Amino acid sequence: MNTEILVIGGGITGALISHALVEAGYEVMLIDRRDIAMGSSSATTSMLQYEIDVPLYQLSEMIGEAAAALCYRSGVQAILELEKLVKDQKIDCGFQMKESLYLAHSKKASIWLREEFEIRNKHQLGVKWLDAAEVKRNYGVICHGAILSEVAASVDAYKLAHELIQLNAKRGMKVFDQTEIARIDTSGIGPKVILETGQRIQTKKIVCCTGFESTKLLKEKVADLFYTYATVSEQGIQLNSAIQNTLIWDTGEPYLYMRTTDDGRFLIGGEDSLFNFQLFQQKIKERKAGKLIRKLEKIIPGIEFIEDFSWGGTFGTTKDGLPYIGKSPEYENTYFVLGFGGNGITFSVQGMGMILDFLKGKDHKLAHFYRFGR
Repeated sequence: MNTEILVIGGGITGALISHALVEAGYEVMLIDRRDIAMGSSSATTSMLQYEIDVPLYQLSEMIGEAAAALCYRSGVQAILELEKLVKDQKIDCGFQMKESLYLAHSKKASIWLREEFEIRNKHQLGVKWLDAAEVKRNYGVICHGAILSEVAASVDAYKLAHELIQLNAKRGMKVFDQTEIARIDTSGIGPKVILETGQRIQTKKIVCCTGFESTKLLKEKVADLFYTYATVSEQGIQLNSAIQNTLIWDTGEPYLYMRTTDDGRFLIGGEDSLFNFQLFQQKIKERKAGKLIRKLEKIIPGIEFIEDFSWGGTFGTTKDGLPYIGKSPEYENTYFVLGFGGNGITFSVQGMGMILDFLKGKDHKLAHFYRFGR
């Protein structure tokens, strides 16, 4: 089999990247070892935030304030670009623009969160500081102060991935799920992917969008892997009206995060762990869900959260909270779009434009900060 560009990974990242490539006129093939979007995209809570897991004031110390502010502003732009894409393509995927409320979970945390607010406000990121009384009065949430951000969103990433892939399959993109790769050979003029079946895919360029599974392909340690948990309520839960349009997360480690869904549920997640014992997975999931609900009841007193179902999933974090997007020196003619962290979808949207620039031989303003080997 032959194709101009091979996209490996049929989750939300692969769906977005392949869409950008098809829109740009490239011949594209997409493959995935599972069913489409059945990896991390089926487990993501799909909170779209411009915030990076490393606060802006800390990222500024790592890469410089101007660069850190650029990365944060790029997150804002990515959310707006995704909104436009969904509207232009008329995709029904529960996309909703929202606000984001970043809570200080303790008095100590409120000190650095206030510092975080000041630097975000300096760079005009659309933020407002709310004291504990304002948060309690407006949202019914107990905390020690919070940053309110005006740009955020939520989406059904699983449905968005399917809709985009179906759209582009109709335009001629070849899609093969349940397709296991034996090895990738980039030693020749053009890279070859050898499948477990023995078949070969010859291509000019590969774009690898396999998320945390890319850590198995790379010798460079690009991320630490964690297991995270989430639980969602039954439909019709009674909530403060302001919460309906707000993503909420806190400064705890691991942090607690929550949002409403487009079908009238309330989703909470967190309780991240380095370990996942497959033999006891069900018991661990139940225990983690219970802890999430108890945490919720402490910060929103009186809430009646009746669990419908819970789940867990693997995700990765990087040392600076930034993704890896670009070429790895380990593979020729191969690009990676690895949006690790809590805002992987917004990183993937940024990757759409970056990959198109790379293919044209252009540099990109974010390339240096998202590079391998940093």
